[in-house]
Amino acid sequence: MAEITASMVKDLRDRTDAPMMDCKKALTEANGDSARAEEILRVRFGNKASKAAGRLAAEGIVVAFVAKDGKTGTLLEVNSETDFCAKNEDFLKYTHDLINAINEKNPANIEALTSLTISLGNAEEVRAQLVGKVGENITPRRFVRYQTTGQITSYVHSGRIGVLLDLQGGNDVLGKDLAMHIAANKPKALNASGIDPQLIEVEKRVAIEKAKEAGKPEAMLEKIAEGTVQKFLKEVTLLNQPFVKDDKVTIEQLLKTNNATINAFSIYSVGEGIEKAVVDYAAEVAAAAKV
Repeated sequence: MAEITASMVKDLRDRTDAPMMDCKKALTEANGDSARAEEILRVRFGNKASKAAGRLAAEGIVVAFVAKDGKTGTLLEVNSETDFCAKNEDFLKYTHDLINAINEKNPANIEALTSLTISLGNAEEVRAQLVGKVGENITPRRFVRYQTTGQITSYVHSGRIGVLLDLQGGNDVLGKDLAMHIAANKPKALNASGIDPQLIEVEKRVAIEKAKEAGKPEAMLEKIAEGTVQKFLKEVTLLNQPFVKDDKVTIEQLLKTNNATINAFSIYSVGEGIEKAVVDYAAEVAAAAKV
């Protein structure tokens, strides 16, 4: 039996908002497997147990840039330690220089980006100088660049959520509406083929366990699970989502009406998937006082 530590319990509690004792029981049942324990809690408490998955865990900014002809566009996330730094004029200048360089020079990845020359000089040297100036770690985290025969549209909400959309057909208004819809509804993929099979398996297992606890007959479990998976896919695939401005119309129907198709889209949320350290300043002061 794996040892269940207080930090493991706290981490699961922070991710799920489930009661502390239930978190400990779930970890014990899962033999210390945090992901499995989260599934167990979802069976007990529903989707509340996964709501923290989308919380922002690091600071920084998301920016977008689309060329004047709309044929190329870039979405970029740059992380900092505090949101105060993310509003710093030098930080913003550095970030916008990076995205301009990406759009123009098309580096293969973050490593290639750091070797580029931007308007302020070598990208990595500029970053190092900025770190020294502001006293915070600053890291270009990820970017995506589209080049298309269609039209690129971007939407950024408060520098925290950014969307890049490659739309074939339609018009500028449709592109902006779709980009804002994506920012609001955060689809995981265009359609079911883009969903990670492991996510589908998790939904299926959770549905079966919940059905068992509800006393459903064994013969019905697979059918119930399949229904749950289909509902999940409708919620997380863009084409199946109800349009945010008219929930009687799906995105797929909206596209057909406008004789348009989506070639690709990307959505970034600042700090998504990064665990942010929680600093107990009171404990630090108390410890320093004992020295």
